[in-house]
Amino acid sequence: MRTQGRTHRRSVRVEFVLPEEAASAGRARGLTSRFLARSRPRATGVAEERVDDVKLVVSELVANATQHARSACRLRLQVSEDRVTVEVYDSSPLPARVRPFTADGESGRGLAMVRCLAEHLDVTALTGGGKRVRAVLALSG
Repeated sequence: MRTQGRTHRRSVRVEFVLPEEAASAGRARGLTSRFLARSRPRATGVAEERVDDVKLVVSELVANATQHARSACRLRLQVSEDRVTVEVYDSSPLPARVRPFTADGESGRGLAMVRCLAEHLDVTALTGGGKRVRAVLALSG
């Protein structure tokens, strides 16, 4: 018989509901910044660039939900010792699309940037309609 030890990682989670308006992306950045400042362990030595990356991912995903899905959205953030999980829920059944970068494109690059910054990016259709877009980012280099 084997016993398996479990390690318990400290994690903190918060959720915000944001209206369908252009200002929601900026508001989400501010909420994320304050949440990360309060919840990340001081001992981890998280580089400020990584915090900026998380805020960029949040604003891109919230902007996509409010502009393209044309709905209010729910932003859920979870911070553990070594990663941040960003989830944005909207009511649109249309899948999020990652478009390739183009030299002359003025929009449509958000999910491509998120994919570059995140360790993991997925889009899941929700039972009853809508979707969840989830990005997981490492907090170190």
